[in-house]
Amino acid sequence: MALRLDKRINAPNIRDSAPHRWLIWSGGDSHVYRDNEGGQATRVWRPRRAPLRGCAPACRSTRRGAGPRPCRRPESPDWYLRDGYRALPPEWRPDPSFPLIPGTDVSGVVEAVADDVRGFNRGDEVYAMVRFPENLMKGSGAYAEYVSIPAPELALKPVGIDHVHAAGAPMSLLTAWQFLIELGHDEPNPFQSFRHEPVPLQGKTVLVNGASGGVGHLAVQLAKWKGARVIAVASSRNEALLRDLGADQFIDYTTTAAEEVVCDVDLVLDAVGGAKMGRFLHAVKRGGALFLVNPLGFIDHEEAETLGVTVSSTQVRSNGAQLAEAARLLANGTVRVIVDSTYPLSDVSRAHQRATSGRIQGKIVLTMD
Repeated sequence: MALRLDKRINAPNIRDSAPHRWLIWSGGDSHVYRDNEGGQATRVWRPRRAPLRGCAPACRSTRRGAGPRPCRRPESPDWYLRDGYRALPPEWRPDPSFPLIPGTDVSGVVEAVADDVRGFNRGDEVYAMVRFPENLMKGSGAYAEYVSIPAPELALKPVGIDHVHAAGAPMSLLTAWQFLIELGHDEPNPFQSFRHEPVPLQGKTVLVNGASGGVGHLAVQLAKWKGARVIAVASSRNEALLRDLGADQFIDYTTTAAEEVVCDVDLVLDAVGGAKMGRFLHAVKRGGALFLVNPLGFIDHEEAETLGVTVSSTQVRSNGAQLAEAARLLANGTVRVIVDSTYPLSDVSRAHQRATSGRIQGKIVLTMD
């Protein structure tokens, strides 16, 4: 993938010929993708920001790999966007503009840099989460060979990991980071009236529900890095991996209800969501917190107040500075990105089928054909 860096929205196109990319022409299942090389797809490509080359996960040489960021659950923005957000409640359902190019997470090599950009040069290996949630309704454009990225959203790729693993990191890593370490912005919170505030983790007990998924497996490692005792909840097939990533205790949710065997934890990070998020309230000590990665459907606010538990959520946002800080952890092995599987860009439909099938361990990454 190619990128051009700019701080402005009116940067010129990176090249005149249309790069190879995949577009969604209407909301629907994983078969709605069409290659731009057929029909009228080339007409919709109108890059307005400067492109950068190679940003998206790259498997071949130093080219990027574009991560379809599907974790293993339907909370994936790509999955929601492809579906036209029909899985959301009507009051939360936006109106995406089809056709569009989806994808947010990228890693690759800078192809061009706008005149007003400092700190990046042509040939730099970089990674980013592209224009999220700014382009939530329009698609961020990462399912393509070339993508333009605002410079503040970009960071140098961690040394020592390849583009596939770097491209698998940004959205899930930033989600875990902004929930647990530092919010990093003052934008209004779309989920609640108050600002989300991470809590101190040193010496605390943290339970991560959905610990084997994209956000979950990174949250386990960040909590350990900050000195917490971590309880990981996932299926039994993930136990060895999660213990290797640092989990102190493992609970197999297929045989044991975590909320029935755990009590007095300081923090629960629920990376799964769904109708039964409130079940964790009784596992949290008074004064503790329940953080919800996907809060839609949570209805137990009154019970939380009675129990003295803070319930909080936030919207992940692109942040190059946070990715730069996290890059040091990825480079020295403190945090590892687990890749479930890779698919060539031409097989994006199969990648989405895999993402929605469940039982995903880590991240799914698209690579250049």
